[in-house]
Amino acid sequence: MAKSVYELIQVSESSYYIQCPAKIGVIRTGGDEVCLIDSGSDRDAGKKVKKILDSRGWRLRAIYNTHSHADHIGGNVYLQAQTGCSIYAPGIERCFTRHPVLEPAFLYGGCPPKELRHKFLMAQPSDAQPLTEDVLPPGMRAIPLPGHSWDMVGFRTGDDVVYLADCLSSESTLEKYRISYLTDVAAYLAALEAAAAMKARLFIPAHAEAAEDIAPLARKNIGNVHEIADRIVGLCGEPIAFDSLLKRLFDAYGFSMTFEQYALAGSTVRSYLTWLTEQGRVRAGFAENALKWSAV
Repeated sequence: MAKSVYELIQVSESSYYIQCPAKIGVIRTGGDEVCLIDSGSDRDAGKKVKKILDSRGWRLRAIYNTHSHADHIGGNVYLQAQTGCSIYAPGIERCFTRHPVLEPAFLYGGCPPKELRHKFLMAQPSDAQPLTEDVLPPGMRAIPLPGHSWDMVGFRTGDDVVYLADCLSSESTLEKYRISYLTDVAAYLAALEAAAAMKARLFIPAHAEAAEDIAPLARKNIGNVHEIADRIVGLCGEPIAFDSLLKRLFDAYGFSMTFEQYALAGSTVRSYLTWLTEQGRVRAGFAENALKWSAV
């Protein structure tokens, strides 16, 4: 049966999630107190989350952000203002959460133009504190899952439910978008291997259906990474400048270039090139004041 958007779904005694574009975890921590795993994309998402919590008589104690992308932290400011809850974010994700302009600046590689300064890439600044073991509810622990974002984490609850954040994409998303956003390909592959080996009562990825066995989807995501890497190497048969490589990649997949896609896919392809260089499969060289990439 299809789930409604912003439907609260209980999956164990204390663990729930809210069905929305980037699933939000809800964990009961004792009495009428709950914590959230992420907060949705914007103020409107925050309002809908609060309405759900209020309808149950629950009080929001804390938000634990898995990483700093806007669709996961966009509800932070509204929810903290309304409830006084604490906000926690891991590692470098805290810096991006407190200073969201870092996200479009990183993607663009300089001062970001107005075309990249919108709520989908730049949330409102959040007063996030460091995510450490001592601020987690009893029985809950963070799971390092870097690669999609620098210091992204997932969470395992005391009743053995694992929230995987953006560690994996659904099969339909892989088919539609192919080049999933990554900051570190090697770290991402390691995170996928770790996810494939996990056992839990239930796995809840942010952008795929909940599943008791996540290994098959993890393997599909691993295969997608290698397929894209092979295609990039194939396009580097002759020395090629980055923008020409990106254009040929978009042409091959039938994508349309926009400012946002240039930033997101461009940053990801640069990360692939770094990894492929470390793997000894491509090399960079300068010719006539141009940086060009070529297969080894």
